Amino acid sequence: MIRASLVCLFKSQSKLQPAELLRLPVSRQSEAGTMCLLLVLGLAIAVAYFYREIVVKGKRCTSKAKLHGKTVIVTGSNTGIGKTTALDLAKRGARVILACRSKQRGEAALEEIKRDSGNNQVVFMQLDLGSLKSVHSFAENILKSEPQLDILINNAGVQMQGRTADGLGLMFGVNHIGHFLLTNLLLERLKACGPSRVVNVSSMAHYFGKIDFDCLNTHKALGLGTSFMEVLQYYSDSKLCNYLFTYELAKKLKGTNVTCYSLHPGAINSELARNTNSTLRFFLKPLTAYFFKNTEQGCQTTLHCALQEGIEPFSGRFFSNCTVKEVYDKAKDDAASKKLWELSERLCGLA
Repeated sequence: MIRASLVCLFKSQSKLQPAELLRLPVSRQSEAGTMCLLLVLGLAIAVAYFYREIVVKGKRCTSKAKLHGKTVIVTGSNTGIGKTTALDLAKRGARVILACRSKQRGEAALEEIKRDSGNNQVVFMQLDLGSLKSVHSFAENILKSEPQLDILINNAGVQMQGRTADGLGLMFGVNHIGHFLLTNLLLERLKACGPSRVVNVSSMAHYFGKIDFDCLNTHKALGLGTSFMEVLQYYSDSKLCNYLFTYELAKKLKGTNVTCYSLHPGAINSELARNTNSTLRFFLKPLTAYFFKNTEQGCQTTLHCALQEGIEPFSGRFFSNCTVKEVYDKAKDDAASKKLWELSERLCGLA
């Protein structure tokens, strides 16, 4: 097999005929094999380098917008791209509300963002997206204490099986239903303060998603399996929910001064997969460190959708690498988006 590979690799570069190449002394064949390995290694390094430079680093948000007098909510902002997004917005002068489940981690992020941004208009408010009661309480507090609301960034997400406090599948409940309810409860305030925006952090994973409405109606979950591949599938399904929600919301917002966007932040070296197998994380760590975006790189498309001037005509669309992208037909299925909206209304008590 090795000898055959040598023939293929060196046939175009060697003056020797294949039969003559195979009759080379073992030492010459070994030398040729070493050259082959070095060639392949060099090619792999070049590909990795250009992938990192072009895909991993990617485009940056070019908006220079200052946000003094503006109020922004960022869910899941005590870690990962949510935290980095909140820091950037605070540096621009916004009043930033960190909406996080963990009080301890949220308050730690609060102090860090205040210190690094020099902005004291950053506050922590507890929000558990896995509890409809918590979402209602958070929204009530916002409506009482915050007369201004300009940008809602639905960033939080989980990638693990389980159940919410209300008996919903955890990924469906946190990644979709919690944000669906929160957005609807705050929508009138967003309209009153327009022009305003809703930004839903989805993922390219939605390309592989599907919505099993029978399972949702019967079990209130995207699926019941617990294997690694099944969990990955349900996560993809929840990201499709995010896009279908954005797609339907844009239709309902037509004629208002509120626009909405969905996005893929990129493959991020963050804590999203902190609940996956520790051994797998250990072995993947060197790869994710090099081939995945850091949180500053990963928040650029979120910032683009939240701040970039002139993207209002693209309300309801999907963005990646700070650029609007086309999606599969299943992500712009009018019947499916309407059906998911109505089911979501019923599950969170809005119907």
